[in-house]
Amino acid sequence: MKKQLLYILLFSVTFSANAQETKTEEKIPFAEPRFHYFLKTLLFFNEYLDTDAGSFNTTQLRALVPIGNKAWNLRFDLPLISTNTTNTNKTGIGDVGAGITYIPYSKNNQGIAVRARVYANSAVDPAFGSGKWVFMPAFFYGSYFYERKILWISTLEYQRSFAGSNTRADVNTAVLDNVLLYFFGKNWISGDVAFRYNNTVKGYQNNAFVEFGRKITPTNLAYIHPSVAFGGDKTYNYGIEAGFLILF
Repeated sequence: MKKQLLYILLFSVTFSANAQETKTEEKIPFAEPRFHYFLKTLLFFNEYLDTDAGSFNTTQLRALVPIGNKAWNLRFDLPLISTNTTNTNKTGIGDVGAGITYIPYSKNNQGIAVRARVYANSAVDPAFGSGKWVFMPAFFYGSYFYERKILWISTLEYQRSFAGSNTRADVNTAVLDNVLLYFFGKNWISGDVAFRYNNTVKGYQNNAFVEFGRKITPTNLAYIHPSVAFGGDKTYNYGIEAGFLILF
């Protein structure tokens, strides 16, 4: 169960989406749908995960707010989690999170970013969270190819618990994530492979997904992506996520 619940806290590269561009933004590598720092964004998504012990469903609200010279970005996450196991069905608030991202370098079609996130031990039920406070520093590298129609972002993140319940397993996970996006018209398609090594269980908890998205209006986007887990200690079997972004 603990391995399955850890997935709820694992990395998801999601920023806000592109509704408009300026000459300055043209030089920033994270300026396409789902990878844009310069607009206030609300993201609503629902993720269903099938596990050997039952299913987990996460309905989440994520807010992204640019600050300062807009090279900085604040992020807030509020998850509502439902479990459906052979023993009981439960629904409640999971571990809430907050983070800040900064782009220290960008030039032409490439750039780097750094991020720090903290997830609180705030779940209303042990089944909905890790039972720990978790700190997650991350480093990003992004680059465009093929006349800016293809965007590659590679991410290295470390997840480490630093406080919380003594009866729950420590969070100690390294994540290497690579996503490749192709943009055409108002649409995008992407593929992602994330390699995760959980040092607590001494095993790999990897996953991969494909994503299909479309700009519905200049300020609203929608996407769907199915995923599959792999590795000796995978946290789930398969999943599907669908989301809707509002820009303002």
